[in-house]
Amino acid sequence: MALQNRYEFMYYVQCVNANPNGDPDMGNAPRIDPETMHGYITDVATKRRIRNYIQTAFAGKPGMDIIMQQASNINKFIAQAHENVSSGIDPACAKGKDKTYAARRYCCDHFFDVRAFGAVLSTGANAGQVRGPVQLTFGRSIDPILAQDISITRMCVADGPKDGSFEDHQKWESEQPEDKLRTMGRKQFIPFGLYEVRGFISGNLARETGFGEEDLAAFCEAILNMYEHDHSASKGQMSVVSPLILFKHVGTDTDEAQRARQALLGCAPAHRLFDLVRVERRPEVAVARDYRDYTAHIDLARLPAGVQAGFQADAFSPIVWGRLPEGEGWLTDGN
Repeated sequence: MALQNRYEFMYYVQCVNANPNGDPDMGNAPRIDPETMHGYITDVATKRRIRNYIQTAFAGKPGMDIIMQQASNINKFIAQAHENVSSGIDPACAKGKDKTYAARRYCCDHFFDVRAFGAVLSTGANAGQVRGPVQLTFGRSIDPILAQDISITRMCVADGPKDGSFEDHQKWESEQPEDKLRTMGRKQFIPFGLYEVRGFISGNLARETGFGEEDLAAFCEAILNMYEHDHSASKGQMSVVSPLILFKHVGTDTDEAQRARQALLGCAPAHRLFDLVRVERRPEVAVARDYRDYTAHIDLARLPAGVQAGFQADAFSPIVWGRLPEGEGWLTDGN
């Protein structure tokens, strides 16, 4: 069953001596707001890591395939959808809306990222367009960041005779002075940044794609664990350092039908819920280098009626509703 509630969520990512999201148009430099110097992590970069985690953690599970795979062609999956539904379509409608909708439904049923994020499925054999219920904002750093571009020495080169054999390359190497067998490179990174990421889950759009409770659990697991499977030379020390904070709209009306409508449409604007969380640098810290250099507080006393606050401490723990999970020390509720 698809979700019957609206949700908002947020979490915090720590980046230490890494490049959280490079801009290819700027020599892969970390993305920065040029007016405020705050750093950004695009929604596309976050979705890529979620997809990668789902593909790894749920490999082979029905309905959990990924359509937006790296170095692949989405049109082959759209064609696959048409081939799998064509036998159940009236030949007179083979090129009409019935087949398009059936292929769209097939993609929603079989691909997690289509159910969650939506997709444009009209680039090949037409399967329409899907508007996904899950959307994320750009991650934004709490403080301005300092992007650095440093030189590094590469102790070998990629040169020599074109299409040469091992012996040809070895001969060429022996003829070169040692300095010619080294080269220079560059590395872009920031010493530290704490990023806030916000997101939204629409119950209305979940009905359209079939995004359900199991999908929500997989999504939360991916958020909390995605950086643990993404370590590299450029992103060596990135992690989600806060619990995943969720706001679930449940309604207030005594009439069951009206309460269900409130839960689906929401009981408070998203910005009011996000404003309940405050993260500030400690006054005694001049330059932050760790997420513990900040205080984090959520004001549960101001939670609007009809909305529940939930917290998931790690990828494999359940969501705790109404209070902070045991052992959580960074985020406080003031009690």
